[in-house]
Amino acid sequence: MIKISASLLAADPLWLGQALGSMEAAGVDWIHVDVMDGHFVPNLRFSADAVAALRKATSLPLDVHLMIDNPERHAEAFVRAGADWLTIHQEIAIDVPALLKQIRALGAHPGISIKPTTPPEALELLLPLVDLALVMTVEPGFGGQKLIPSTLEKVSRISAMLRQIGSTAHLQVDGGIDTHTFRDVVQAGADVLVMGSALLGAVDPAEVLRHVRTAQMENGKWKVEN
Repeated sequence: MIKISASLLAADPLWLGQALGSMEAAGVDWIHVDVMDGHFVPNLRFSADAVAALRKATSLPLDVHLMIDNPERHAEAFVRAGADWLTIHQEIAIDVPALLKQIRALGAHPGISIKPTTPPEALELLLPLVDLALVMTVEPGFGGQKLIPSTLEKVSRISAMLRQIGSTAHLQVDGGIDTHTFRDVVQAGADVLVMGSALLGAVDPAEVLRHVRTAQMENGKWKVEN
């Protein structure tokens, strides 16, 4: 069953509460919150206080992605603020396994993410420790980018790695996911789709969700039920 995590990075900061309500009413599964420090990625967005405010406003799972240099300093604050899923990057220069174990001990689902240039093999020893693996299908930091086609093979390889170890972890993709590209990432093995501008910018977000959720493959080709 495909899950849709709506990325608030695509929301107008002035109307964040309205965007959250719109996504909840449309029927998204999770709310995706990108935390950026201006160092690990060239942008700034969302604090633990913002996550706490979102937690008060919705019962939907909060899918928090830490794109920051020192996540070990802030992981506990984000879990305490209400993050249900807390994803960190493989590329950070700390003891990643220890932090993943700490996130689980704090009561959140630990996740691991890689950038488009990082090879899937970098996750080999980390996949047994997580409940979610996130493949960035664009360079992280800004919304509205187009999916990088070469990342699809990475999604497929990580899907195979998860099956090989018998993991039930979700495989999430983030970047350039819309009503066309979602087919490619699902076919590659993804089961959680982060959708930003394609969903929050839609005239009818509920229709976008219906379109994605009713898509099926027959004889190797996609079709969409009416």
